[in-house]
Amino acid sequence: MDDLDKLLINTLQNGFPICDSPYQRVATQLGLTEQELLGRLKALLANGTLTRFGPLYHAELMGGALTLAAVKVPTERFDQVTETINSFPEVAHNYARSHELNMWFVLATETPEQIQKTISAIEQKTGLTVHNMPKITEYFVNLKLEA
Repeated sequence: MDDLDKLLINTLQNGFPICDSPYQRVATQLGLTEQELLGRLKALLANGTLTRFGPLYHAELMGGALTLAAVKVPTERFDQVTETINSFPEVAHNYARSHELNMWFVLATETPEQIQKTISAIEQKTGLTVHNMPKITEYFVNLKLEA
């Protein structure tokens, strides 16, 4: 990653323009062509420097729902339960934790009612209790990781 890649990452964390040619606008700001900018983004994604580049949506404002959920998974079943839970399209991401509830995942659904339906389906498929931990208050942290 060179200095221009770092500048690109830091610039994109401050926002992405909403216009007809957003990549061109960012490229011009950085003194690049649009193709150079796209090439750098593709390379950063391909080599794992970036794992994702895209918008973040506020699901609740669009009529959908999000929740954090957790499960106590027996160690010997962890891989199988991970595969089962990850097979649900509503699972946004899933990760292991050093905690009694050792598997945590985020559910994102098109409607609030689908949260409980998905939790019930996961419980039925895994035979495990899913602990629903809905958001009570949202805080905007504005996290930026300087490259």
